[in-house]
Amino acid sequence: MTGMKKGAGEDPFADTSSVESTTPQSTQEEPSESENTESQVDEGDTQQSQQQLQIPYKFRRDGVQDGRDRVPLFLQKETKVAERDALHELEDKFEENVSLTDLREALVKVGLQHLDEAEECLEDWGYGMTFD
Repeated sequence: MTGMKKGAGEDPFADTSSVESTTPQSTQEEPSESENTESQVDEGDTQQSQQQLQIPYKFRRDGVQDGRDRVPLFLQKETKVAERDALHELEDKFEENVSLTDLREALVKVGLQHLDEAEECLEDWGYGMTFD
């Protein structure tokens, strides 16, 4: 017998992780050389990475702050208004609540991918100006 019967109320992600987590253990029971052990550890890391890639962060975490460092953020009034508008727009698009923390990190990540535009914003704020 392989286990319990699957029910309609099961968490689909919990089932996947329990199946994948048992697979590496069965292969680790038969290592005979240190090279095999090292390759199995690498395979375990790869499987864990693949598992994390398959399950989106939103569903892997226990709470919105899980896996994040606290970073104080102070916003100008017009930025705060634009952030609120963006939040409402994305909630309408996804038809669900969007965490403000998720939105802020997404905005930071996208900003990091577009440093040239961030540079322009900083220049608008006076960075790079010299007064001779």
